[in-house]
Amino acid sequence: MRNISIAIDGYSSTGKSTLARQLARELEYVYIDSGAMYRAVTLFALRNGLIGPQGLDADGLLARLPELEVGFRLNPQSGRSEVTLNGENVEGDIRTLEVSRQVSEVSTLGPVREKLVAVQRAMSRDGGVVMDGRDIGTVVLPDAELKLFMTASPEIRASRRYKELLDRGEQVKYEDVLKNVRHRDYLDSHREISPLRQAEDAIELDNSDMGLKEQFERVLAHARRVAEAQ
Repeated sequence: MRNISIAIDGYSSTGKSTLARQLARELEYVYIDSGAMYRAVTLFALRNGLIGPQGLDADGLLARLPELEVGFRLNPQSGRSEVTLNGENVEGDIRTLEVSRQVSEVSTLGPVREKLVAVQRAMSRDGGVVMDGRDIGTVVLPDAELKLFMTASPEIRASRRYKELLDRGEQVKYEDVLKNVRHRDYLDSHREISPLRQAEDAIELDNSDMGLKEQFERVLAHARRVAEAQ
């Protein structure tokens, strides 16, 4: 089988990263979490006072963009590639609700997207990658051999995210998480640059009532068929 590129797009908290990691591990591909890269930039903005009561200081963030280096480093204990910000592993720090509230606005900035898309394309140049995000199949990897678009109801996605945050020890309310999910859906779908939309040749996967095992097995079988046909 020839190594292919797999692009997974979709709404927040649909399990894109979980599925992408499973596929990458089974196929022995590289997994690239594009959303984690935008979260890392958002974390930088929060740490440096560029997001405050008045909102995002876009000009200030763009002025400091040359200072940012976002990449991935293999965690030998977990076997996962985890995101780094200027050499620091920030995988845990980027998964908070505070970062989730701000990341959609940060990701609308053209220069931020240009910088990260260039990195993502360079990492995917030779195929054998699984990348998930919001615009992978439409912008980052428009020629990917397999494209998926994942969706589920806002309520289901909020429940998943709520449990994840509680398991991490955060004190959150379900209503706040649901509000954040709906707000991110709106921002992601209505931004001027690279809005969230399903690529014409993407396979839609609604996993509202689908178990993780069934979902993985179905997608893995399809990925192998596509790879064998190349």
